[in-house]
Amino acid sequence: MTASRRKLHGLVLATAAALLLGSTGTLALAAAAEDLDRDAAQALQALYKTNPTAEVIAKRAKAILVFPKIVKAGLVFGGSYGEGVLMRGGKVTDYFNSVSASWGWQAGAETYAYVVFLMSDKAVNYLAKSKGWEFGVGPTIVAVNEGIAKNLSTSTLKDDAYAFITDQQGLMASLSIEGTKISRIKR
Repeated sequence: MTASRRKLHGLVLATAAALLLGSTGTLALAAAAEDLDRDAAQALQALYKTNPTAEVIAKRAKAILVFPKIVKAGLVFGGSYGEGVLMRGGKVTDYFNSVSASWGWQAGAETYAYVVFLMSDKAVNYLAKSKGWEFGVGPTIVAVNEGIAKNLSTSTLKDDAYAFITDQQGLMASLSIEGTKISRIKR
């Protein structure tokens, strides 16, 4: 990625995040750690009920990132924000936020949850040592839909991370360019 493209990406990300956070004051208030822990555990269990493949993958994962509620809104410029937890060995070890910015043809608002199964030490170490994980940079991440999930098994898991999006509510029409960054937060 060129320096000018990184600057543009950073500017778009910062602008959309500021617009999103500025327009919805409740998002600026961080969830209490206990609430976030509980919501993440519930989101993970809901995923396992709707997609048994996710539970199979979880057993092989080195760590699991769970974002129980992401709020996304946009009208030409857009963004999303949510907070989540990193789980290792079934216990919460750290807290993160997920921020995205987008621009293009888009209108609407939605909420959703997403879970990222970190399958390799490379993915876990990258998350721990980086100042934020930008999707598309660093370890390979595969977005899992129903078709991919049907073909995954413990013998076909070869990528660094697998992401599942669940519990989508609302309506968002979009044909846009989007960037997502996951960063550590303090609780």
